[in-house]
Amino acid sequence: MSTCQRVARPISRSMRQDRVVLSFTRTFSQSAARKEEATTTTTNTPPAAQVPPPSSTAADVTKEAPASQPKLTPDTATQYWEEIRLFKKGTPPVGSRRRRVAMQTSENVPFEQMPYQCFQEARRVLQEDRKEKLQALASEIAKVKRLEATPAAQYPGGEAKRNMRLESMNKWIEELKILVDINDPIVKRKFEDGLGDMDKPIYRHLAETKWRGYPFRLISQRIEQLNIVPDVLPKFEPTVDVQMFFRQRKTGPGEIINSRISEKPPSLKVQVFNPGERLVSVVVMDSDVPNAETDSFERRCHYLAANQGQQGNAAGRSLAARFRPKGCPYHRMSIWILEQKPGQALDLAKLKELYSGRDGFSLKSFKDKFTLSPVGFNIFRSVWDEGTAGVMERWGIPGADVEFKHARVYSLKGEKKARGWEAKRQKPKYKSLWKYTKRIRGMPRR
Repeated sequence: MSTCQRVARPISRSMRQDRVVLSFTRTFSQSAARKEEATTTTTNTPPAAQVPPPSSTAADVTKEAPASQPKLTPDTATQYWEEIRLFKKGTPPVGSRRRRVAMQTSENVPFEQMPYQCFQEARRVLQEDRKEKLQALASEIAKVKRLEATPAAQYPGGEAKRNMRLESMNKWIEELKILVDINDPIVKRKFEDGLGDMDKPIYRHLAETKWRGYPFRLISQRIEQLNIVPDVLPKFEPTVDVQMFFRQRKTGPGEIINSRISEKPPSLKVQVFNPGERLVSVVVMDSDVPNAETDSFERRCHYLAANQGQQGNAAGRSLAARFRPKGCPYHRMSIWILEQKPGQALDLAKLKELYSGRDGFSLKSFKDKFTLSPVGFNIFRSVWDEGTAGVMERWGIPGADVEFKHARVYSLKGEKKARGWEAKRQKPKYKSLWKYTKRIRGMPRR
């Protein structure tokens, strides 16, 4: 038995006892002897109100309105299937399963007031360390202010040396802001519960550290496995976390999506790890559009959005992509986040003029022409399935009745004569043996 089941056993036992009491409640009935005694002694008394039979009471108990099912929330999910459902929605459960069960059965004691001596002593040591780092941070900020007030002519090395010194000091200040709260258990608890404020440096640092683990390795593996580099760009390394959701269900990188699901536009959740506001462009492209005339594959732009605002926290944007002919391999539908220069807004009229055709789209040319930096990436794949024809018909896309097939390549070698004992005995004088030589490769059947 797991620890979670052991913790929840008293609750389930008490609920089971309440259920048993409710199901067995019934009115008491008189025995046969007592009934006769009651009839002889109460002949002159007026008739009393009739008592309903026991079955009616039991029926009333069983017909009670069932309790409303509790809403599924990250704080109360204790079952495995509840956790799986929350993960698919993109809202993972809070903390461990043991902690969620314990929080339901215990008093809501604040985290910083937990009655454990070792825990409180550790918090006192961490608070003293935090005070020292805060003092160091205040002194560094004062040094930067004094250096900024110093004229460049009075600083040894001139303006260039002064700017280099300011840059290194500001970098150290940003590191100190993270070190101040890196060991705070309350900060880590809020981050693990998904309650962290991404406008603060410490939560951005923790989010980037978590993303640099398995998610970054997975997306890098998909880029290499699906040949995104060099098919789309000569080189690329993501620096922004891009999550994709189809119908509120999180989709993994490279997953094959059913056409009925991809008919509805997905939503993106983009998480950056450096502060400040910026403008980004979103591109959705298909790198595997078949061309029967040239017997090759081309690219097609399915979605292009420019001048999209992005701050240091999460944001979403809807996308759409629907086209996959029958018979061709899977299509790589890649989603790109390209960061624009600070203060640079792209000309939408020029974009419509250049990319209104959609076919033959080149991400490298688009990036170089408008000086963009690709920072985020995600991908899903689509294949022909039983719902693709209906999707193409609803959106008026031609080509549902076209099927691509591999052309048969015949060998250029000459025909070989039949060899072997059976092939040599195909003459009429061996007619008595023909019944044993019915399936010889290269010989017509009789």
